[in-house]
Amino acid sequence: MIGEHVIVGYTGESGGRDALALGAAITRVTGGELTVAAIYPPGSPGQAVEAQANLAHAAEELGGAPAEYMAFESRGPGRGLSVLASRIRADLIVVGSADGGQNGRISIGATSDHLLHLSTEAVMLAPAGYQPPDEPARLTLAYVHRPQCDEAVERVAQAALRLGVPLRLITLDLRTEDPGRLGDDLALAVRLAWESTGIEAEAEIADGHDVAAALETLAWQPGELLICAASEDAQPHRVFLGELAMKVLRASSCPVTVLPRGFS
Repeated sequence: MIGEHVIVGYTGESGGRDALALGAAITRVTGGELTVAAIYPPGSPGQAVEAQANLAHAAEELGGAPAEYMAFESRGPGRGLSVLASRIRADLIVVGSADGGQNGRISIGATSDHLLHLSTEAVMLAPAGYQPPDEPARLTLAYVHRPQCDEAVERVAQAALRLGVPLRLITLDLRTEDPGRLGDDLALAVRLAWESTGIEAEAEIADGHDVAAALETLAWQPGELLICAASEDAQPHRVFLGELAMKVLRASSCPVTVLPRGFS
């Protein structure tokens, strides 16, 4: 289950604080390790000092909660987080939204864009201004009938079972597909969740003229986490977010986790 070792990409901006709050909430639930990282460019002593100052602020925000703090030199924040996550064997990278985006929604910046197309670890993004509750309420997997999603059904069902929360599988009907086939595919996914873990997953088809409209037809609980599988275009053991999943991410009002291809 993801969350055994979480690394948070921290900055002194609002997105960094949102990521810190979410990462800390995840590890409180899973009992996992928390690493807070500040990335700075090479050959920049001033920014190295700023990174250390940001980590000191992060420690204050966590109020004594156990965490490791690391300043790490890299040519880019996304690359640095991915490299550092591999080195310390983190299984989840948490980042916030880029500044200037809509409150309550996820805005993609350069750091998250890099991670969503190259990370070898699962990536979780926090909506702007997100305040995590004490406990997760439900895991929702965006399902499309393909091998990566079938694999994700089993993994996310196992996570829901361990966390003691419901599992929901959703499929979007954007009025370009056969709704009967979508329903059949979703029924098979529900069966897969049951056969692999014994969990009875909820299933919903969201109908709309576009992704945002379809997602608005669904009820979302406080503490909900939305999960997407990597695209078929992803390299093995890497994240690569496809066009449809990117639209889902941008329209989501809850945190979104993207699993690498071949996630285990």
